[in-house]
Amino acid sequence: MLVDTYGRVATDLRVSLTDRCNLRCTYCMPEEGLQWLARPDLLGDDEIVRLVRIAVTRLGITEVRFTGGEPLLRPGLVSVVAQCAALDPRPRMSLTTNGIGLKRTAAALRAAGLDRVNVSLDTLRPDVFRTLTRRDRHRDVLTGLEAARDAGLTPVKVNTVLMPGLNDDEAPDLLAWAVEHDYELRFIEQMPLDAQHGWKRDGMITAGDILQSLRTRFTLTEEGAEERGSAPAERWLVDGGPHRVGVIASVTRPFCRACDRTRLTADGQVRTCLFAREETDLRGALRAGAPDEEIARIWTRAMRGKKAGSGLDDPSFLQPDRPMSAIGG
Repeated sequence: MLVDTYGRVATDLRVSLTDRCNLRCTYCMPEEGLQWLARPDLLGDDEIVRLVRIAVTRLGITEVRFTGGEPLLRPGLVSVVAQCAALDPRPRMSLTTNGIGLKRTAAALRAAGLDRVNVSLDTLRPDVFRTLTRRDRHRDVLTGLEAARDAGLTPVKVNTVLMPGLNDDEAPDLLAWAVEHDYELRFIEQMPLDAQHGWKRDGMITAGDILQSLRTRFTLTEEGAEERGSAPAERWLVDGGPHRVGVIASVTRPFCRACDRTRLTADGQVRTCLFAREETDLRGALRAGAPDEEIARIWTRAMRGKKAGSGLDDPSFLQPDRPMSAIGG
């Protein structure tokens, strides 16, 4: 098992498949993009599947989330999903995506064994979408969401970040839209993971701001800690249910004490936390011919050193050297 010194057990693996993305969201990367990882540095499909197999069969991982960058840009994605679905025990598998490629891939991913998707969408207004993402792909995301729902990749969860002066007035409209289309909306506080290191706590849209806005139109009933478990989102029933809305308040309401995640970057590094500045290399051991037992030992040691919290409230906090696109959301 992947146990740290605070008694937390990691059962949820986040796997970044690529650092590349076909959007340029202002809270993630600059308009010109980034210096992408060199292809030889990326894990191959077989290497990814092997690491997932080690995690599932030796280390107690029960859930796998494929992330990026944009994971739908990975040519071998469907094959990777199918091979991971064939593992015994079979992990629950999900995908975080911007949704642009879902129309052409949703059915194949479902057939391969993917269970569900999280799709990023920050606005219902095409002009605001262009401003936020620097791309004119709003319709593609909406079409991708519909394709995911129709393929049975449910519950389809929609991840939204509210930015001051851009879409901070849209929370009630977004929730009404999500309820109408049977999506589960989750608001995420903007986190200090942008490549430009321009994040500032002052002025960010907080969980409190979001809930206050939603309550101008909806009655929200909190589910409570027992229902939440180790999930990052606090959830509320909307107007008595059955629809729910979630808020992931990584900055103002951190949930580090219940964290059950371990992370694998696209170039084969273990990260114990999204905000960690340290990584442990698995790719080198893989390519040096290390047996599964040695890979598992390296991974176990890395997770043993997981810190108590993210450190966001520490005045000396420094953002990770690598942006979210490189380390996986």
